[in-house]
Parts: sequence; C-alpha cells; structure tokens
Amino acid sequence: MDLIQRTLVVLKPDTIGRSITGEIISRFERAWLHIVAMKMLRPDKDFLYHHYENIGKMISRRWEKAFNETIKMMTLWPVIAMIFEWVEAVEHVRKLVGVTEPKAAAPGTIRWDYANMSFQYADNKKIGIPNLVHASWSIDEATEEIKHRFSNKEIFDYDPIHSIFTR
Repeated sequence: MDLIQRTLVVLKPDTIGRSITGEIISRFERAWLHIVAMKMLRPDKDFLYHHYENIGKMISRRWEKAFNETIKMMTLWPVIAMIFEWVEAVEHVRKLVGVTEPKAAAPGTIRWDYANMSFQYADNKKIGIPNLVHASWSIDEATEEIKHRFSNKEIFDYDPIHSIFTR
C-alpha cells in the first residue's frame, strides 16, 4: 500500500488579510510536504456551501449560525488553495495545523501560534472563527475537496528532492 497522499489546504481570508501566507506555507514545506497545486481565488457563497456543507457537513457538526458566520468571513478576502503531497499527508497536515478551535490547539501548531481564539468568543462577537487554515479531515474528504477546487490540469506530478528517502 502506497502511503503517499494528497490533501487540500486553504489559507483562509484571515491569513491573507494578515499577510502571513509565506510564513504559513513555509511551515508545511519545512515539514517535507510539497505543493502539487496552488491558486488564489475568491469563492462565492454557492462554492463555499458545497465545500462546507455538502462535503464537510458543517451545519450538522456545528449548527447553521456558525456556518453562516464562516461563509461571511470566507468572502472577506481571497483565499489560497493548495494541494500538498507526502507520506500520510492528511494526518501530517492536521497535526501541523492543530484542532479547529485555536484556543484548544496544541502549542507549536499553526493555529496555536497565529490564531488563539475560542468558539465562545467568536460566537459572542457573531464572527466566524479566524483559524487561518482549512485542512481536510480524511483521505475521502481530501479527495472530494480536491475535485471541487482543482481540475486535473492544475495538478502537477513531480518528485521533490527529498523523495530519494522514500525509494
């Protein structure tokens, strides 16, 4: 079984608005993940509904109010969508990013280092949680999200230099 996987990462509007995209991308690259696709876009509400509800089931997981605040936040600035590839990439990326609620994220994760806000605070302020990054939860979700955001022509196959360690 080949453990090389692809996963979707989206740098959210709060990352773009704070101009920390390079810092965040470098965290993934330093962890041996390599980019096989990347683009900047401004998704509309229908696109985001498909991503967050049809694929991610956000309304059933968190409730509609949180979903609506997330959609509002996700349309403030553009996003950068990327596909990373490497050994067990889905789990690897999730560990680097940290749990969805930044306040609960482990020290050293992206969300702990750059976000640190609670669901309760965001809910009280009636804002989406600014947690900087979307990362696929599972291999199946990554597959669906990648299909939703990228065509096959936009994805590149190449061996990074560190692939000599996996031969």
